[in-house]
Amino acid sequence: METKQEKPRWILHCDCNSFFASVELLEHPELKHLPVAVCGDPNGRHGIILAKNEPAKQYGIQTAEVIWQAKQKCPDLVLLPSHREKYQHYYQVINAIYQEYTTRVEPFSVDESWLDVTNTWQLYAESPKALGDQIRNRVHAETGLTISVGVSFNKVFAKMGSDYKKPDATTLISKENYKEIVWPMPVGAMLFVGRRLAEKLASMQLRTIGEVAAADPLYLVQMLGKSGAELSRNARGEDNAPVHRWGESEPIKSVGNSTTYKRDLRGSADLRAGIAALADEVAGRLRRHGLYAGTIQITIKDNQLKSIQRQKQLPTSTHLAKDLEAAAWELLQRNWDLSRPVRLLGVTALCLTDTPLAVQQSFFAEDTPKRSPKREALEKSLDQIRGKYGKHAIAGAYVLNNEIGLASLSMAESDAEWERNDDGSGRQITKGPLGRK
Repeated sequence: METKQEKPRWILHCDCNSFFASVELLEHPELKHLPVAVCGDPNGRHGIILAKNEPAKQYGIQTAEVIWQAKQKCPDLVLLPSHREKYQHYYQVINAIYQEYTTRVEPFSVDESWLDVTNTWQLYAESPKALGDQIRNRVHAETGLTISVGVSFNKVFAKMGSDYKKPDATTLISKENYKEIVWPMPVGAMLFVGRRLAEKLASMQLRTIGEVAAADPLYLVQMLGKSGAELSRNARGEDNAPVHRWGESEPIKSVGNSTTYKRDLRGSADLRAGIAALADEVAGRLRRHGLYAGTIQITIKDNQLKSIQRQKQLPTSTHLAKDLEAAAWELLQRNWDLSRPVRLLGVTALCLTDTPLAVQQSFFAEDTPKRSPKREALEKSLDQIRGKYGKHAIAGAYVLNNEIGLASLSMAESDAEWERNDDGSGRQITKGPLGRK
């Protein structure tokens, strides 16, 4: 009995080239051929490069490096401020174009999206690659921006295809050529492989994607845990993750906030104030989304830009600022010399659930952590005041009369839910394993 042959899968990954810089240059065409970078506010110590154009890349300018380092490489570097509302506008415009070709459009970040065109490419072009060229040309014609497109049979290789040749190019990675294109690449070129994982793999004598693909999957799991199995599948081209429909979101995996301060924080008073303010913002967003945190994570960066992350499981899941603050403060005290200067602090809630759960149950009922209805009512009252008068309408005493850059009380309207990262960008809410740019 003959079985019906499965239709070949075709995924596009569309990535806007130097997105922030390209959007800013639409209003400054005279700067197009000069080295240009978009950055945060140097006076507020958010002096980090957010994006750069192609001429700036030729000087070795790197995203997330501090401005003074970039200026050393290129003294004539032109710096432009960022405009989040512009990026959001073009995000909507470009993704609307994508949605004319398929309903399965899944944003990876503000400037990247996957498109599953398995069932639709034949309607528009003679091949999936030709469709990639068509979309690329259309985006440029209608917005003035360029994109690079990866065309492949899974999401991981499609993403690698869009990275393979830039700017303004289409790259096909098929079942026939992926071993020649992908396997010679260094492991760091693979999606979800960061610097630390690449170093770990190098210590295992695995430096190329092909070497990872040839490695025993059980060995990778033994050395790397669950991520080892995923890494093995991705290297061998066996990723089968679906492309979600537009507006179809995965469960929120984390809620976090971080900020770079106007001056270095030193001592318990400074650091406790910073932790308290961040925990308050994170807790408010958890409540807004009806979520509870089972784990807390802190990020600390010193004035040499060296950072650490530490996390701990909470005794009971919570969305109260008091609980998050206490746990984050305990983590900081245990892992940081309070006399050392701190440039950036971050607090992130992990292991999220939509119902309160006792994470660490005690054998003795009297020792099981108890909830505080009064505290719950108090913090929800604060939410109502902030919802009506703005998020800075009321706050703890730790934000009053300080000069470390915490929000002051005001009747200002509530900002969009964006995390204040070290570079002034980034999303506050992370959804699913693919939610971070």
